[in-house]
Amino acid sequence: MEKLFFIEIGMGCDLHGQDITKAAVRAVQNAIHHNSMPGLRSLLPDGSLDQMKVRVKLAVPCDRELLDLEKVKAVLPYGQVTVEVQDGGMVTTSGIVLPDKDDKNDLIYIVNASVEVGC
Repeated sequence: MEKLFFIEIGMGCDLHGQDITKAAVRAVQNAIHHNSMPGLRSLLPDGSLDQMKVRVKLAVPCDRELLDLEKVKAVLPYGQVTVEVQDGGMVTTSGIVLPDKDDKNDLIYIVNASVEVGC
């Protein structure tokens, strides 16, 4: 990425079910759901959103090998998306196990995301 236009930060969690992908998807959605970039096309080569580069950085607390990067990328509708994963985030307790929510235990998975957009 030669030019960085903006960075958005998000947090997502899976309260029940211990699904690291669900928490990561929610973190990326949280990062991008409160912005609009109407002038971005004027900054991109040929005005094409396909030229936009999107770099996602995820801080995940566990189950890294279960993280479905394609589901995370699917949250972002435009651009050339790359995802970097690092240790971080948090695991905490919900205080309850709900079998009807597919809980394996009482843990909450929390993921942090940084979404960088540029060209």
